[in-house]
Amino acid sequence: MKKLIVALLFSLLASGCSHPAKDKVFEQEFYVFGTVVSLSIYGVDDKQADAAGAEVERMFLQMHHDWHAWQKGALTDINDAIAAGKPIQVHGSLIPLIEKSQEAARLSDNLFNPAIGKLIRLWGFQSSVMPTGPIPTEEAIAKLVAEHPTMADVEIKDGVLTSKNRAVQMDFGGVAKGYAVELALKRLKEMGVNNAIVNAGGGLGVIGQHGDRPWRVGIRSPFNDGVLGSLEVRDGENVHTSGNYERFREWQGKRYSHIIDPRTGWPVQEVVSVTVVYTDGALTDAFTKPFIVGGTREWYDFAKRLHLKDVMVIDTKGTIYMTPEMQKRVHFETPPAKVVVSPPIE
Repeated sequence: MKKLIVALLFSLLASGCSHPAKDKVFEQEFYVFGTVVSLSIYGVDDKQADAAGAEVERMFLQMHHDWHAWQKGALTDINDAIAAGKPIQVHGSLIPLIEKSQEAARLSDNLFNPAIGKLIRLWGFQSSVMPTGPIPTEEAIAKLVAEHPTMADVEIKDGVLTSKNRAVQMDFGGVAKGYAVELALKRLKEMGVNNAIVNAGGGLGVIGQHGDRPWRVGIRSPFNDGVLGSLEVRDGENVHTSGNYERFREWQGKRYSHIIDPRTGWPVQEVVSVTVVYTDGALTDAFTKPFIVGGTREWYDFAKRLHLKDVMVIDTKGTIYMTPEMQKRVHFETPPAKVVVSPPIE
């Protein structure tokens, strides 16, 4: 559990017992989406904080059920219908989640592609435990890649979903937590909470600030359980970190990441961690994946194309690539050995 909690650490200034009730930070944790979700609320009394915390937990549990790619629920029903070539009625939060995923896939030239659920399953990553044993064969991987499933194959009209490609199997593991955080923060504001941070594993979003200063978070090092650095997060911003250290499998001395290049069907190798700061929770989460898949040669082109000004990429050698805007925000615990700063993103 320690590894999950430190994916993005809170760096909060605790309030003393002598402070007024509304100066305290209310904190809650619960386990969902295969990770620890942490909630911190500032500036409300205990009764309001308790109600808000209970509502956020309820929301996450419902989204976990509806969006799960392999446990029976709304998404598995949709995937079964696609495989059978049948239309299916879609309800609730799944429609905007699918639409957000389509937008992210289009903007990233399908380097973020949640339609490749069959490939993710083939590699053993649709499981609550780390996969073991031999990796898939080249022939099995090539067969699934040749089916070319993309989110553009999916159409929703009047709430009815169809797909022109039966190979599409949607898995929203690369976007669901970011969208869940986005929805949770929106609900908190509706409940009168104006200062909060919701952290779902490697991604978080904030509203307001922590007293008289912005919320401050730490970024996990991809090489150990420590903190690489910290940054201040402003009202309405999201911070997401993805990496190949989170989920992987090992075979014959080689590690295979859970993040798969849709173009080849093979796990990515060169980039170990990407951190993105952006205002849209779902897109912030999704946009970390094209940088990992594209690698150090393509990351800057993607940053320009996606108009992302706060990006940090770390390769297997520990070299840090970052935008000048991100360089100004990150305070490293220990000065990195090598930093490559890109031209500004216009």
